[in-house]
Order: sequence, then structure tokens, then C-alpha cells
Amino acid sequence: MTAQRIDGNALSQKLRADVTKRATALKARGITPGLAVILVGENPASQVYVRNKVKACEDSGLHSILEKHPASLTEAALLNRIDALNHDTGIHGILVQLPLPKQIREEEVIRAIDPEKDVDGFHPINQGLLMQGLPGFIPATPYGIVLLLQHYKIETTGKEAVVIGRSNIVGRPMSILLSQPGPAGNCTVTLCHSKTQNLNEHIRRADIVVAALGQPEFVKADMIKPGAVVIDVGITRVDNPSKKSGFELKGDVDFSNVSPLCSWITPVPGGVGPMTIAALLQNTLLACVRRNN
Repeated sequence: MTAQRIDGNALSQKLRADVTKRATALKARGITPGLAVILVGENPASQVYVRNKVKACEDSGLHSILEKHPASLTEAALLNRIDALNHDTGIHGILVQLPLPKQIREEEVIRAIDPEKDVDGFHPINQGLLMQGLPGFIPATPYGIVLLLQHYKIETTGKEAVVIGRSNIVGRPMSILLSQPGPAGNCTVTLCHSKTQNLNEHIRRADIVVAALGQPEFVKADMIKPGAVVIDVGITRVDNPSKKSGFELKGDVDFSNVSPLCSWITPVPGGVGPMTIAALLQNTLLACVRRNN
């Protein structure tokens, strides 16, 4: 069996072209969707993520502002900036790049963002709406995965899905989306984590595996049921002196050995990552439309 690749790059380009088209239509009405991105500190990975998000906005015709603050920024000062952006009518989405320095409580920052501008989908109100299957903002990575499953017409109804990792950013919302009624849903879902016993046995039963634990090449071939669909969310920089850059990017799945067993699989890079940014743009556009209807 040769797995078919789920091409996140190709689909993300289509989605971004759609965002550009819709943003152009809004501009004709005198409305420009706007995203504010806040970066605190100098975490190298965060700087790359933020740069990619801002560039994607600009390429798609969205207004974006990037605020960079030193790692010494106080929680009170950050909350004041968020409050100002909440009241800025030219900003429809607010994104605070995580992680934050230790003196700033992430949960307080997330709660401070206006839920109607919470395009990351992390606010407790949006998380609650997701739980109930009501309209809100879906976290970008799970949203991107759902769009991939729908686009490639991957059957999920009645399937057994295992999500590895229980973060509020990916694992928990992903498990909810897979279990909800509708496209890319109706699965029987097991949410696994670091305290799960007999993890390999859970994974081997799965028709669909979503790996989101942040450990390079954790998922091995002997864990995978033949014909399974494997979605690799992880991306880790691993030292490799043979590469010109001195490193390579690895997912949570041992791609070369797992892919021959799968029906479908996402590569790293080029799978879920581009879809996360495309979904963020979709959320920002949606926030703008809701504000102006």
C-alpha cells in the first residue's frame, strides 16, 4: 500500500486565494479586515510563526499590525494593549503569540481578548461554543485539519479516531470536532496523553490518528493499523549537520516507515502547518464580516 499525501500547501493556496477575493469585495465597501499580532520576547520559533502570519495577511490583502514587546513586559501592560485593540474598530482579530514569559499568565491574557476578536479560538467563550457545536471561532490548527479531511473526502463517520495530545490548542478541540455531527465528524474518539496506559494499543485500533504531542517521530510503524489515515501536527527542529541549514524539520510521525502502511498521511512540512495559517486568515475574515453585517 502506498499512502496518498494530504497536500496542505495546495489546499492552503486555494483557501488563501478565496480570502483575497472576499477581502477585495469588502474593500470595495470601504472595509479592510485587520489582524493585530502581539509578540512578547524573542523566542526564535515564535518569531518565525509571527512573521509567517503577518506575511500571509499582507499577501491576502488583509491589514495587519505586528507589535513586538520585550520579554520584560508586565502582564498589566500587555492587558492594557489588548484592551486598546479590543476597542480599535480597524482591528477585527487579535492574536497573542504563545508561549509568554513566565511573569504573564496566559489564561488571563486569553480571557482579556474580546471573544468576537479571538481568531485563535482560545477564549473560554469560544471553547464553550465549540463544545456545544455552536458558531464561534475554531482554533486554527484543528480547523485546518477539518478542512483537509473535507477537501480530500476522507470518510470519518463511524470511524475510530485517536488524538494524541490534550492541549487546548490542538488535542482537545480536535477530539470535539471529530466527534461532532457533520462533515469530518461522527467519529468515536479516544483522547490520549502522557498518562494514558497502553498507548500503543489505543493507536493500533485507530482508523484515524492525529499526532499532536511535539515529540519527533514518536509514532512508529508498529503502532499503525494498515490503511489508517495519519494526521501529523507536530513540527520540531532537529539538528542535522548534513543539511546546509544544520537542521531539519521532523513531525511526530516516523514518516518514511509509517507512510507505506497508510491510506492517507500529511507530510511535515507541507501538511497541517500551511492550513493553520489559512484557517487563521479565514477566522479573521469571518470576524470582519460579523462586525460589518
